[in-house]
Amino acid sequence: MNKDIFANADPCVGTDSATPLAERMRPRVLDDLVGQDDLLGPERPLRRLIEGDTLPSLLFWGPPGCGKTSLARLIAGRTDAHFLEYSAVQVGSKELKAVMAEAAKLRRALGRRTIIFLDEIHRFNKAQQDALLPPVETGDVILIGATTENPSFEINSALLSRTRLFVLRQLGKDDVVRILERALDSEHGLAGRGPGFTGAALASLAVLGDGDARMSLSLLEMAANAGDASEGGPPLDVSDIETMVQERTLRYDRAGEEHFNLISALHKSLRNSDPDAALYYLARMLESGEDPLFIARRLVRAASEDVGLADPQALPQALAARDAVHFIGMPEGSLALAQAVVYLSLAPKSNALYTGYKSASRQVRGGINPPVPLHLRNAPTALMKTLGFGDGYDYAHDRPEGVSAMSCLPDSLAGEEFYRPTNRGLESRYAERLAKIREWRARQRDRNDNGGKET
Repeated sequence: MNKDIFANADPCVGTDSATPLAERMRPRVLDDLVGQDDLLGPERPLRRLIEGDTLPSLLFWGPPGCGKTSLARLIAGRTDAHFLEYSAVQVGSKELKAVMAEAAKLRRALGRRTIIFLDEIHRFNKAQQDALLPPVETGDVILIGATTENPSFEINSALLSRTRLFVLRQLGKDDVVRILERALDSEHGLAGRGPGFTGAALASLAVLGDGDARMSLSLLEMAANAGDASEGGPPLDVSDIETMVQERTLRYDRAGEEHFNLISALHKSLRNSDPDAALYYLARMLESGEDPLFIARRLVRAASEDVGLADPQALPQALAARDAVHFIGMPEGSLALAQAVVYLSLAPKSNALYTGYKSASRQVRGGINPPVPLHLRNAPTALMKTLGFGDGYDYAHDRPEGVSAMSCLPDSLAGEEFYRPTNRGLESRYAERLAKIREWRARQRDRNDNGGKET
C-alpha cells in the first residue's frame, strides 16, 4: 500500500487553541450534530446506515455550515472502513484515480472497504465525475459527496443514480444559538476565556450567520477576541456585536441555486399580488449584488405573463424601470425597480396572453402548419395574382363595423380560440369586445351559409 496516497486521511477534529473555533467545535458524536434530527434521529434511515456500518455511496446536499463535513467525519469515526477526505477544489483527477486504484487493491487483498469523502463535488466537471463511476459501481469505493448546489443540475445523472441522496436543512436561529452556547461552555471552545455574551447577543450572531454555523462561530470568536475579557466585566450585548460586525455577508451565488430560488420567489410573489414579499426578495437580490438588469428582464416578462392586458400599463412600467436603471445606475435605480415591483404586484392579473401563446405554439410544434390561406397572401406579381393570391381578401376598413367576417386561420384550424381573456381589470373590456366580434362573425357566416338570410 502506498502510504503517501492515504497520508491526508485524518478525520480528527482540531483541538489546538490556534485551530479556528468552528473547527474545534465540530461534533464528536452523532447526537452532538444539531438541526438534522429528520436524518439522524432514532431509527431514522441515515442513522441506521451509519450505526450498522452498511453505507452505500451517499450524497449530502445542503447550504453552507449545516453539518455536511461534520457528518462525514462522524461517519469516519464509526466505520471500520478506510476513510479519506478530499476537497474537489484541491484534488485532481489523476490523484483521485490513483487513490481509487489503491482502494481496489486494498479491498481485494484484505477485504477492507475505502470511503472517500469528496467535499464540493459539484466543482468536478462531467469528465471528472464520470471517472468516479467505475469504482463506485463495482463497490471498490464508497463515495460520500457533499454539495451546496442542486444535484439535479450539478451532478451527472449516472453518478446521481448510484448514490443515495440526503438533504440537510438550513439551521434555524435556535439551532445556531445552541451551538454558540455549547462553544462558550466547552473546554474545546471558549470556556474560561474571553468575555460573556448576553442571550440577545448570541441570537444576533445566529441571525448574522444566516443559518451557517461555521460563520456564526467565526463571528463569536472574533467578538470574543475583540471584547473585554477582564474578570467581572459586562457581557457583550447586541450593540457590541453590531459595532464589531459592521456588515454581514449575505449568502448569494449569482450563478448558483440561491440565484434561481430568489428570482423564482420574486416572480411568484408578484403573481400572487404580495408587494411586501416581492419587495423583500427584490432587496435580498439587490443587496447581495445581483445584476439589476437581470431583475428588470424578469419584471418585463412578468408584466406580459402575469398581468398582460388586465393592465396594459404594466409592460411600460417594467420597461421604464429597466431604462431608469440604465440611465442612473445603482443604487439609485433600486427605487425604480421597487416601483415596478409594487405596481406589478398590485395590478390586476391575467395569464390569458401566456396561455394563448402556449396553446398556439403547441399547435405549431405539433406539426400543424398548413399553408397560409390564399386570400391573406400579397400578390405583387402577375403570376401570383393568376394563382389566386389575394383573392377574396375583405378589407376591414371598408366595412361599417370595421371588422369583416373573413376567416384568417387556415381551414384546418377554423374555430380555434387561442386567446381567452379574463374579466379582470381592463381585460374585461377586451373580453367584451372580442365576444361581440366573435358573435357577429358567427352570424355573418351563418347568413352566408344560408344564401344571405338571417338564421
